[in-house]
Amino acid sequence: MDKRKKSTIVYLALGSNLGARHVILSQAITQLSEEVGSVLSIASFYETTPWGFSSEYQFLNTVIALRTELSAEELLAETQRIERSLGRTSKHLVGENYTDRTIDIDILFYGEEVIHLEDRLIIPHPLLHERLFVLEPLVQIAPNLIHPKKKQTILTLLKVRNSL
Repeated sequence: MDKRKKSTIVYLALGSNLGARHVILSQAITQLSEEVGSVLSIASFYETTPWGFSSEYQFLNTVIALRTELSAEELLAETQRIERSLGRTSKHLVGENYTDRTIDIDILFYGEEVIHLEDRLIIPHPLLHERLFVLEPLVQIAPNLIHPKKKQTILTLLKVRNSL
């Protein structure tokens, strides 16, 4: 019997609008590669205006793909631990107001799985198709990835979003 853990390709969105944003994103990617799994690709960094709230501070955003043996819940715990290690003091829940932050790591996709654990973990990320700061870097590294609920490629979702 094969006792190796199954590995899964996951896509994570990273953003920062406080502090040395480029350094913080780079540190987050390093920690993810050391503690979560093998980084397969990293999109360019995009500077964007805050989404869902007003702030004088611009965001720096990227998306990464990595291969992990962690379960989705273990991945969530690790991303939140990494956020705390990089100065994140609180994580909003769905429906709460967004705020400035040193780092935010969101799980966009966990393989082809659809996961809904109340407000704690929803995969695919429920707002990714509305957010250019997610779609633009994601299309750079995975244009043909199919959204498991919307049954469309990321490239198609970006085109739809851009047409609004």
